[in-house]
Amino acid sequence: MTDGELKASDAHEVLTAAAEFAIDKLHPLNVVGDRVGSVLSDGVVRTPAGYQDAYRSLAGAGWIGFGLESEIGGEGAPFLLRQAVMELWFAANPAFSLCWLLSTGAAAALNAVASPELKDVYLSKIASGEWTGTMNLTESEAGTDLSAIRTNARPNWDGTWAVTGQKIFITWGDHDLTDNIVHLVLARTPDAPPGLGGLSLFVVPKFLVDSEGGIAERNRVTTVALEHKLGLHVSPTCVLDYADATGYLVGDLHRGLAAMFIMMNNARIGIGLQGLGLADLAYQEARDYAQQRVQGMVVGRPAGTPIAGHPDVARLLLSMSSSISAMRGFSMQVAEWLDRTQRSDSPEAGQLADFCVPVLKGWFTEEAVRIASDGVQIYGGMGFIEEAGAAQHYRDARITPIYEGTTAIQANDLIGRKLVRDDGATARRFFELIDSSLAPLRSGGHPVAARTAERLERALRTARETTQALLSLAAANPRDAYAGSVSYLTLLSLLAGAWMHGRMVTAVLAHTELSAADRQRLIEADFYGAHHLSRVHALAEAISAGELV
Repeated sequence: MTDGELKASDAHEVLTAAAEFAIDKLHPLNVVGDRVGSVLSDGVVRTPAGYQDAYRSLAGAGWIGFGLESEIGGEGAPFLLRQAVMELWFAANPAFSLCWLLSTGAAAALNAVASPELKDVYLSKIASGEWTGTMNLTESEAGTDLSAIRTNARPNWDGTWAVTGQKIFITWGDHDLTDNIVHLVLARTPDAPPGLGGLSLFVVPKFLVDSEGGIAERNRVTTVALEHKLGLHVSPTCVLDYADATGYLVGDLHRGLAAMFIMMNNARIGIGLQGLGLADLAYQEARDYAQQRVQGMVVGRPAGTPIAGHPDVARLLLSMSSSISAMRGFSMQVAEWLDRTQRSDSPEAGQLADFCVPVLKGWFTEEAVRIASDGVQIYGGMGFIEEAGAAQHYRDARITPIYEGTTAIQANDLIGRKLVRDDGATARRFFELIDSSLAPLRSGGHPVAARTAERLERALRTARETTQALLSLAAANPRDAYAGSVSYLTLLSLLAGAWMHGRMVTAVLAHTELSAADRQRLIEADFYGAHHLSRVHALAEAISAGELV
């Protein structure tokens, strides 16, 4: 399957199959995974009943390699379809879905930089789902500061490496779903320069592989412990100890971080989509509860009206759904840029996608926490009780703005690597694209279209002025610029969301007759402009203040 061959009917068929798998296989295990969790006993990590079968079904149907290139055994699906499927699965079972997300990231990194010999041994096994992959960065004394990594790798006489050290927070670092696990490990060689430039990347399998490609003896990798976490209980977050474990160099010496960034960028997009899926799950369950729960007299409505009719509950539900629609639209826009980059090597599309990855990751995950929290609020006291289910979504969502780079790290990347590096050129191109959507919106001939255009135009003007001010702050005193980096990421997120709503309004008003779904689109766009986009102007003032502490 390639982007050029994909038709709407093909996409519908794929999404239907993915949705059925999510409903039948993944979602029923979500509560089980939360309440039972994975456990470590006698050095073996075991997942709850049903997870092995679900994984075998996922791999057997070819879903693991769905978005990977066909030359390595994948299906070659475009990002537009891949990200839609990922959202479905993350909504159905966010903890389980991390397993295949990491495997696809590991496969992408190996495909980009590994030697032909390493690819022959490991790549097809990961792409098929026969084996899984992990990402090993963090250490107890390093945390986010990868320059402080102390895991070391010494050369062996046979060209392999002896890897020694301890890694923490390794997602799906050990489990019973597959016969082997392929760890991608950042380590420092004896002659390595200090800092990030001295890191190299190694494949360190849980089990060594014999000359026929089969499982051989256990490598010297031990699962020391499982972390006891707030949420995502079925996802085994491991402490792994490497004691002269046999490893294989991936790519060039001292170029490990560049290789690992292929996997990290893949994961950042994936975690953003995890946030979107979690947000939609929390919203759907809160909406369904609010539409059937009757409590108290609803102002201006007849007796027996469910709580969804209370003005503030209606506000919360519209706040949730309007943000989810905006994020889903932006996910598809970023996917379209990624597809154009892959298909035609378009520099502009690649620059826009690169600019927006930290926005996507930071926005989607922060919103996941807010929306899940609002879901608990809609349930009221029952939301604080585990049996209702709303608390799990909040607990599961809370990690998403932290791992694969906190929101501040995404915001610092946006300011330092994306905005300042090209003196705002990509940001200006982003604003031009938003500007180009205003004329068709103004000509829509509908009050919502007119209000959306006016609000978006004012917010765009504020964003342009703030961007220029931020560039000036960065030149004069970088601390002032970085003090406002999270606010700037949030500002761009809100602007991007309004852009998506504006385009949806334009598309809806092109219909001869408005359906119920069309009318809901208009309501969401109007709400988003009044309640969410309006925050742009307050954020601009905060950004211009610089560092005040």
